[in-house]
Amino acid sequence: MVENVENIILEHLKAIRAEMTGIRNDVGDLRLRIGSIEEHIAGMRRDLSILHSDIAITHKRLDRNEDRLERIERRLELVA
Repeated sequence: MVENVENIILEHLKAIRAEMTGIRNDVGDLRLRIGSIEEHIAGMRRDLSILHSDIAITHKRLDRNEDRLERIERRLELVA
């Protein structure tokens, strides 16, 4: 009877060990995937920062062109 209990306990421990190995592998895969996601997010942040910079430059150019256009209209007396 004691041997049966010991065998059952050993079998359960082996099953638990096998499950733990599977869980370790899954966690390792998840770490890799999360690392990849973090890299992609960092890249997206860089891209977004560049876009913000480009938008600011475009706004500045538009403002200068608007000022030039107003000055030309005043000189040609096209403004009421």
